[in-house]
Amino acid sequence: MHLPVLLDEVVASLVTSPGGIWVDGTLGGGGHAEAVLEAAGPTARLVGLDKDPAAIERVTERLKRFGDRVVLRHSDFSRMDAVLNELGVSGVDGVLLDLGVSSFQLDEAERGFSFRSDALLDMRMDTSSPPTAADLVNTLDEAELDRIIRDFGEERFHRKVARAIVEARSLSPIGTTGQLAEIVRGVVRKGADGIDPATRTFQALRIAVNGELESLEKGLAAGFRVLRPGGRLAVISFHSLEDRIVKGFMRERSRACRCPKLLPKCVCGGRPELKEIIRKPLFASEEEVRRNPRARSARLRVAEKM
Repeated sequence: MHLPVLLDEVVASLVTSPGGIWVDGTLGGGGHAEAVLEAAGPTARLVGLDKDPAAIERVTERLKRFGDRVVLRHSDFSRMDAVLNELGVSGVDGVLLDLGVSSFQLDEAERGFSFRSDALLDMRMDTSSPPTAADLVNTLDEAELDRIIRDFGEERFHRKVARAIVEARSLSPIGTTGQLAEIVRGVVRKGADGIDPATRTFQALRIAVNGELESLEKGLAAGFRVLRPGGRLAVISFHSLEDRIVKGFMRERSRACRCPKLLPKCVCGGRPELKEIIRKPLFASEEEVRRNPRARSARLRVAEKM
């Protein structure tokens, strides 16, 4: 079952006035989009994007009661300014990005995101766009696998995992989530935190397959460009790599001076482009985490365009 995380917090911090045009760049199950439309009232409009075609199909049914106030497009949120331009929309009042994998993607074993079910090793959010995770683990050289697992998974034993993958595929191709999980578990022990040893490697491959961090950097910039002055950008992240990028983006554009730190005084004459509304991230309440354990790692940051 799909439960949108931090729903009340998102609506309260994003929708500050009735009406307007809103962008949900990561539709998922449509819960956030529905709540934003309800909160913004009968004149509000929403453009919804998702790189997963299955999400567009699901949300079309959920939001049909809003009629032509909703426009849905199969697109990565990094292209939101291009999509809005095609629709003739010159500025919006708010942008929401709910990062990471949706509950639907995790629960559909055939999508290959989770090691809890044995399935083809896919991990693509956009199933029309290669490569798959299987392509990466079977073709990348050891050094590149090592880099991906180290940088995107923050896996302490990245060298051991990369080596084990290369050794295993030399015997036969790695084609399923179960195969990969067992390879990782063979060289990484379960830690005191109880997290499955395969978790970080799966995260790393998913990020690499979908180009998530590059998309996020482009998407934040696009979201800033399409906002009207006074419009807000709300981002829900789920791990430190994402949150670091979001924090850095908002913090940098909240500074008046962008001169190199070595200069003794400001010469750029700059002014802030954003105001951080939620400077320290908001986390899900204990009650929400009880209802939806996947909300445990969610964190919300919000900034307003000056």
